[in-house]
Amino acid sequence: MSERHATTRAVPASLDGPLLALGVVAVSFSAVLIREAGAPALTTALYRNAIATLLLLPLALGRYRGELRSLTARQLWLAFAAGGMLALHFATWITSLEYTTVAASVVLVTTQPIWTALGGRALYGERLHRRTMAGIGVALVGALVISGGDVAVSARSAFGDLLAIIGAITAAGYFLIGRNLRQDLSLVPYVTVVYATCTVLLVPAVLVSGSQATGFPAKTWVMFVLMALVPQIMGHTVFNYLLRYMDPTLVAIAIMGEPVGATLLALAFYGETPPWTAVAGGLIVLAGIYVAITGQDRRAVPEAVVE
Repeated sequence: MSERHATTRAVPASLDGPLLALGVVAVSFSAVLIREAGAPALTTALYRNAIATLLLLPLALGRYRGELRSLTARQLWLAFAAGGMLALHFATWITSLEYTTVAASVVLVTTQPIWTALGGRALYGERLHRRTMAGIGVALVGALVISGGDVAVSARSAFGDLLAIIGAITAAGYFLIGRNLRQDLSLVPYVTVVYATCTVLLVPAVLVSGSQATGFPAKTWVMFVLMALVPQIMGHTVFNYLLRYMDPTLVAIAIMGEPVGATLLALAFYGETPPWTAVAGGLIVLAGIYVAITGQDRRAVPEAVVE
């Protein structure tokens, strides 16, 4: 049954916070899975979205065929736009790593909550609580501490920095569009169309970049499947679910915890001891996330809804 015609909400509001934490943990596995896959970054993003689309498609066609057929032109275009934003996010942010330092790229892409907040204010007239803005600032300071202030200055690095900023802006656009469309569209049809669009748009990006697209060992394909299941479906899809019930800025702020989770997973899987800057910065990021989320009330949404 479509959520537009349901009478109760499937997941209690009290679970929104734990679901958000689950999503952050899920996307934190990206770094470990990417390392284990050993494939080009753009190719990894392509197959991650393609496999997620294939996994969701039977459910979308089986349970939501009627809703897919009834999508208006406006809804389709918004879903295509969200998929385009997601593809641009992957393409620009991943490519930025070839031109600037990882530290600089991570710091700049974590400015996403700022762009989400600005977009929400410009498009929907939303205002953020001062405590939320303070939390964003604290989290950004933590990101800078993690990077060690390693922001290179050169024409090449400046281009990479610009790509990382575009990656942050397009990620914000992805969440803002999703927030708008998710108010009257079920989760599965929405993410299926978005991931499919992202996949189609990443194909030329892989071809133009000359990245390897075939001939991978079995282990790499297993990692692609795990990326589709964990960071994409358990991560991005959970975030898209929450966009119906939470302020998109809060979702964006929470995602700033991904580098912290990735660092802890690297310690667990590879025994990589993080430097003191990563530990201190991670604690600051988590403190900023806590301050921001507790400072901004959850968006009021009717409870008579179901996924």
